[in-house]
Amino acid sequence: MLTPLLEKLLILQDRDVKRLGLEAQLKVSPSEIAAVEQRIAAEKAAIETARTELMQLESKKKLIETEIGSAETKLAKYKTQQSLVKKNDEYQALGHEIETTEAAIGTLEEQELQVMYQIDEAKKKFAAAEAVLKQNISGHEARIRSLRERGENLAAELKVAQAEVATAREPVGEPILRLYDRLATRHMPVCVPVKGNTCGGCHLKVSSEVESALRGKGDPAKLITCDQCGRIVWFDNM
Repeated sequence: MLTPLLEKLLILQDRDVKRLGLEAQLKVSPSEIAAVEQRIAAEKAAIETARTELMQLESKKKLIETEIGSAETKLAKYKTQQSLVKKNDEYQALGHEIETTEAAIGTLEEQELQVMYQIDEAKKKFAAAEAVLKQNISGHEARIRSLRERGENLAAELKVAQAEVATAREPVGEPILRLYDRLATRHMPVCVPVKGNTCGGCHLKVSSEVESALRGKGDPAKLITCDQCGRIVWFDNM
């Protein structure tokens, strides 16, 4: 049977366990939010990578267009010169330059077509990826809002729990509170039942002296502790 003192301590312990649980949840909340923020950053980086690849292809196309324009200007110049020369060897030399330039233009135009195809494919992939990634980001942002709201609720619950702990400490005498607090820094729960002859905290067999003290009537104001782990114990005959 529980003594009045043990009943007070068990109420305090119950409040403390609740408080510690809330503190533990609040402690991990920032890391949970940081993890989701990292996922958002990764999604945004993936979008930017896809955007950069598309921009690089478009820049490559513009460069090829510039090279084609330059080659066409050169080709027109060679053709004009060829129409004006009188010597056969000069005419043939310019003809060779014209053929070379036309071939270069053909190669560049093929490259331009390939890049244009790559751009079309990249645009499709980018649009699809961007839609998915933005949806993912939206989900992550909703998760962060939920975590922050949960954190606010936990903080409010913790204030209530702390007040309940303070209230539960008031009926317990100062010497007992010092013992309880000292044990609580090492063990939680502090107060545990002994079933048979086994401590409910460390699960080791208590000494015959402790067992006898628990089974005897004893002083209701005196606490009995496990000689193995030091927890406050009572006899549970259920």
